[in-house]
Amino acid sequence: MRVLVLWPPHVPSYFNAGHHLPVFTVAAYLRTKGHQVDALDAGALNRTWKELADRLHQGRYEAVVIVNEYDVVEGVRRAADYTRALLPDALLVTVGRLGYQNPGFFHTLDLDAVVASGDYEAGTAAALDWARDGRPPVDGLPGVHLRHTGEWHGPSAPGTWLPANEWALPDVSEIPYTAYENLYRTDENKFCGIPERLELVAPVARGCPVGCSFCDVPPMQGLRERRLTVERTVDYIRDSFARLPFEYVAFYAPTFTLNRSWVLDLCTALEAEPRRYPWKCATTLHHLDEELVGRMAAAGCIRISVGVETFEENAEPGLPRVKRRAETRTEEVARWCRTHGIELNCFVIVGLPGTTPEGARHTMAAVKGLGARVRPTLYTPYELMRADMTEAQLSAYNRQTFVDPDAVRATTGREPGEFLALLYGGDDYRTPATERIPTTERLRVVERPPAADAGRPR
Repeated sequence: MRVLVLWPPHVPSYFNAGHHLPVFTVAAYLRTKGHQVDALDAGALNRTWKELADRLHQGRYEAVVIVNEYDVVEGVRRAADYTRALLPDALLVTVGRLGYQNPGFFHTLDLDAVVASGDYEAGTAAALDWARDGRPPVDGLPGVHLRHTGEWHGPSAPGTWLPANEWALPDVSEIPYTAYENLYRTDENKFCGIPERLELVAPVARGCPVGCSFCDVPPMQGLRERRLTVERTVDYIRDSFARLPFEYVAFYAPTFTLNRSWVLDLCTALEAEPRRYPWKCATTLHHLDEELVGRMAAAGCIRISVGVETFEENAEPGLPRVKRRAETRTEEVARWCRTHGIELNCFVIVGLPGTTPEGARHTMAAVKGLGARVRPTLYTPYELMRADMTEAQLSAYNRQTFVDPDAVRATTGREPGEFLALLYGGDDYRTPATERIPTTERLRVVERPPAADAGRPR
């Protein structure tokens, strides 16, 4: 089938290139199944709706896969409307983080399939196979909600988790990495990238057994971790750097150091490379030790991100055991990072149940006092989402404003603005990571110009 995998036009509330990677991993996987696929991140590229309409009309696609996200709700609806108007017979599928949390909402849109569990690639491929077979009247597909004969049918079984050796790694030539770099240019935004350096995202693991109630990884990727081999990981990095002028690697994994022996093997492999690759990762405080931090630094690690969440004891009952006593543990890990020249980036959740503005302020000040970077975000109760919510209601689940300000007042006795001031009051911290990454002369175009592909499905 001729397929477009699309991130719709939108203005992001937060940017993490790894969250956009499914556009290109799904596209790469579908190509291994014989489909002709274009991939377009219209959001990061700031594409207009007119440009998207041109692409849809000229591409003559038989299927359009729209990637959904928490702050792309309006974009998904509008992209579906444009597709239906221009390609009335095309299969319309949506897949993404919001679809896993609230698949029922998407029944209100003019779609044919919603992937709701298992790996994105497996569910999307199953929906395309169903369409290619003539859309027979089945009760459902594994992990996929289907609409046929005017009615929605739930999944026939849980979705499929693919073994890591079946993942298709994305084609760096079609990912708009220069646009991503531009979104990272202002460090005050606290986005995940490093300013003024070109990032390669290396997706190395899925799944996490830690079990944070406020995290969407377990329902999206499962509790059992799956991970690429060290050899395939290093091959991907080496090939990508040879093709394009990347300057550092962002390892995309829920808990990068969960498998300690794998990380040590990776460090050994990276140290053996003739070229040094600076890199960063995200993990938990619990899954670090001084020896490991030292090995990571020797192998090129320049930033470690950890979920500190909060230092308030009243909030600890709602945290997994490995995230309690965070203040003492953060002090310890920060000392190791300072010793080995690694920037420690600490995720702090403002408004977490059981916390106060004063407690959040103390947590952030304590982290800064350790010389670490604070990346604050707002507590968001995803479990309260309902299928009958409006676009506006769902758009509030953006981790930057409260979903229900009145509930905050009722449960804390405080005004929401007291919490929000901690997110938007400004921060004079500037990351040292930029200066720790050597620059590369930019001689080549990083992404393929989208206009060159219009009307010519791959």
